[in-house]
Amino acid sequence: MIQSVEMVKTAYAALSDKKGEDIRIIDIRKVSVMADYFIIASGTNTNQVQAMVDNVEEELGKKGFVCKQVEGYQSANWILMDYGDIIVHVFDRDNRLFYDLERIWRDGKTIEAEDLEALS
Repeated sequence: MIQSVEMVKTAYAALSDKKGEDIRIIDIRKVSVMADYFIIASGTNTNQVQAMVDNVEEELGKKGFVCKQVEGYQSANWILMDYGDIIVHVFDRDNRLFYDLERIWRDGKTIEAEDLEALS
């Protein structure tokens, strides 16, 4: 649990650092066994989306967390980063609206950025 919270904090900061838009954290521990948390964010263009993903990978890597799999990097419409305990989704605006993961995972608990410290 503490490891996944540290990963969430680091990924959130990395996405924010690259001006990620509408960053959401969803606690899915009670609704799925695939991960503890989803982090969902959007970028305005392909370059920004890729830069956000690169920054997440770099910052989590500095702390010893290795991404198990990355999907969608080349097209950068929807990039999924699987870290086991957390899954990071970075979308362009149109695809985020189309796939609407927040609605699909609405049974999870949304965590506000200011509440991250209380998780640890």
